[in-house]
Amino acid sequence: MKQLLCYGDSNTWGLIPGTVERFPWGVRWTSILQEKLREYGINVIEEGLCGRTTVFDDVYRDNRNGLKTLPLTLETHRTIDAAVIMLGTNDCKSHYKTNAYRIAKGLEQCVDKILEEVPEERVLIIAPIFLGEQVWRQEFDPEFDRNSVEVSKQLYQAYKAVADRKHVAVIAAADYASPSEVDQEHLDAKGHAVFAEAVFQALLKHHIIALQQAS
Repeated sequence: MKQLLCYGDSNTWGLIPGTVERFPWGVRWTSILQEKLREYGINVIEEGLCGRTTVFDDVYRDNRNGLKTLPLTLETHRTIDAAVIMLGTNDCKSHYKTNAYRIAKGLEQCVDKILEEVPEERVLIIAPIFLGEQVWRQEFDPEFDRNSVEVSKQLYQAYKAVADRKHVAVIAAADYASPSEVDQEHLDAKGHAVFAEAVFQALLKHHIIALQQAS
């Protein structure tokens, strides 16, 4: 059984917009991807965590620094044959006072750690969906501000530079999906379905996985 790691934040965990609950199996994109890959002997490791960043420590919640938790994840699930990483949304929060360049530098450190275990041709970076234009409002998520929205739109180009340096594949989630109107931040059920197909096709296009019928 081949192992595909999907390492991300709440949009990988499958948070239902406007709640603290998780979409069930068959709705969240990682589980849809698993259903597509099961017959080919590929196991999807769902490693999403709400609030996870690339390298920043969350002042409100422990264990959100993606770089710090990644080594344990890689060791726990060893051997990992391929990996997808989608982080950066939480890095856009106003209290981190950062920009797309610095977020990408954090992502690059995570990619470097993954590359200690996974060949470069088996890694896919995903720049996350854009934040909604009103995400910073009190009724949505005031941990963000107006600048957060603009930073989220700049992540793909910064991530592409990382991907080019590391010789790994990259796509932009925003090319396929948008945040729910409910919370301006998370994928809804339809978004998960569309995004799952986009990731599946990207894995095939970039030859990150090979679809051979499991015996």
